[in-house]
Amino acid sequence: MSGKLQIPPGLAYDGHLVEVVNDGVQNEWVKYEKVKEYTNAFIIIDDQKMLLGLKKRGFGVGLWNGFGGKVDPGETPAQAAVRELEEEAGITAPLKQCGTLFFVVDGVDTAFNISVFSAHEYSGDVIETDEMRPEWFSIQDSLLPRSTTAGPTETHELPQIPLEKMWADDEFWMPLMFARRYFVGRADFGADSKMRRWWFGATPLNRS
Repeated sequence: MSGKLQIPPGLAYDGHLVEVVNDGVQNEWVKYEKVKEYTNAFIIIDDQKMLLGLKKRGFGVGLWNGFGGKVDPGETPAQAAVRELEEEAGITAPLKQCGTLFFVVDGVDTAFNISVFSAHEYSGDVIETDEMRPEWFSIQDSLLPRSTTAGPTETHELPQIPLEKMWADDEFWMPLMFARRYFVGRADFGADSKMRRWWFGATPLNRS
């Protein structure tokens, strides 16, 4: 099979990607005029539990998500990710970018370009803030690579990641993050907040 993989408008990646999912193709990609930069950060411990925050106000209120927000003028996405994690959860972590998401909402002229970061350790005490209420969740087997073994007993006492109370696209890219595959993806949402078209790609699986 020849030819370069076609990725959706708004996404860019210089390396090799394989397509993971491509759906809603009966719909055209939603047009946008401007792009704003955001971050989203996740703390993953022993590939068995993950820290999420319940959004208490603003865009996405009532949904569980990672910790992040707008990239301020003069900041890099990496700097913004560290700042937002400390502001929203009271902790610091050696964050590393693991993917990029591009969201467009029908009727909104500004697209969201989100640099996604993860870390497997952190420093400080997790606290609730005005913006987010943090909570630990166990990572269900359906989101983990098949080679990952079951975790310690104590993680089984935690609630599982509540995908039904998260953004609808999370179920497509979170397994790629847990598999440590760099991913890029775009999801277009209608005015009713339902996905209308989506595409996700990732670096190839390492086969040893």
